[in-house]
Amino acid sequence: QVQLVESGGGLVQAGGSLRLSCAASRSIFSINTMGWYRQAPGKQRDMVAYITNSGSTNYADSVKGRFTISRDNAKNTVYLQMNSLKPEDTAVYYCWVPRPGVDSWGKGTLVTVSS
Repeated sequence: QVQLVESGGGLVQAGGSLRLSCAASRSIFSINTMGWYRQAPGKQRDMVAYITNSGSTNYADSVKGRFTISRDNAKNTVYLQMNSLKPEDTAVYYCWVPRPGVDSWGKGTLVTVSS
């Protein structure tokens, strides 16, 4: 298993930017896929973006062109750069690593976008 710790959330006005970080407890060189999910109040947890070791990325339609996921294997960290934030981006953002059996999740970081 790998422990994941998110940081970088906070309160921002619409149109602003935030960068989330996800620090892993061990080397991520051998972890192919890492990503971010989010869960808004009263809603299900949805995929936001993920990235593979080869650099391939995938984004939810709602964030394409505004969010960018990246990873730094040397720092065991995955990032989510969020630009042009909208009130509907308000959610708890979770770092995610798919694993055989049980996926690994962080505890989340809250992003609040005010209008």
